[in-house]
Amino acid sequence: MGRLITEAEVGVFAIAVTPFDTGGQLLVGDIETLVEFYVAAGVSGLTILGMMGEADKLLPEESLLVAERFLAAVSGRVPVVVGVSSPNPRSMGRLAGLVMDKGAAGVMIAPGGNLKHDAAVSDYVRTACEVVGERTPVVLQDFPQATGVQMPVTVLNSLVRDLPQIVMLKHEDVPGLAKLSRIRATVAEAGRRISILTGNGGLFLPQEMGRGADGAMTGFGYPEMLVGVVRLAREGRMDAAEDLFDAYLPLVRYEQQPVMGLAVRKEILFRRGVLSSASLRRPGYVLTREDRTDLDTMMNRLQRRLTSV
Repeated sequence: MGRLITEAEVGVFAIAVTPFDTGGQLLVGDIETLVEFYVAAGVSGLTILGMMGEADKLLPEESLLVAERFLAAVSGRVPVVVGVSSPNPRSMGRLAGLVMDKGAAGVMIAPGGNLKHDAAVSDYVRTACEVVGERTPVVLQDFPQATGVQMPVTVLNSLVRDLPQIVMLKHEDVPGLAKLSRIRATVAEAGRRISILTGNGGLFLPQEMGRGADGAMTGFGYPEMLVGVVRLAREGRMDAAEDLFDAYLPLVRYEQQPVMGLAVRKEILFRRGVLSSASLRRPGYVLTREDRTDLDTMMNRLQRRLTSV
């Protein structure tokens, strides 16, 4: 159906939310609407079943159903990366095989289990690459705030050098700008240059683009902003990229609050007519009346700012 991801990926791979109704049931009918929204925003690809896709709340058969529906709705227009991380290598390999057979462009893997030593991290990633199959492109997620796993640049370079199927790094370490610069400066140690897309809701996106990122793999209620910032930065128009980012910064910041951020994102997508329900599957944060008032104010201010430009 679609192509496989490569080391040359650029742009924005939107982290897609997973839609649920108020009772916690999957709203598979919303998936097509989500896909059309993301594609219309100009994304270069989609990433599904990630941490902000509530993958940890899905049953195995639900994960496969969600992947099938997204892949069918995308129909090869943009590459789709599927998160397959699991402490069970057999489960990881099974899901990876199924989604790749359905047309996925690659899989995303994040070392888990609070691995405390470089050797343990390396062993996990090498085992993961083995079980998903050497022909399956891999996005390696570096997100210690969520996983509890630190991956030094030396370890990353070693993995990239030894495992050709790792074609992309999802860089989310914080503070991470110096690390991003070092990865780009030591590309010779890794033996090749891979794509680096950044996360954290785009909170540091303009600066990350200046440090050598190729784009973003993240979510935000206004993905068109992420697309615009990356495009302008790649064109060398950094002032314009910063100006566009600044217009949305209050909402970027508000969405990045721990615990409640995904609830905010889903509420924005609901208000924009993309989701028929803003619900998270339990356990999940429920917005308060005051939270909703905050969003009223910020979304109205954004609209006024955009229309006045």
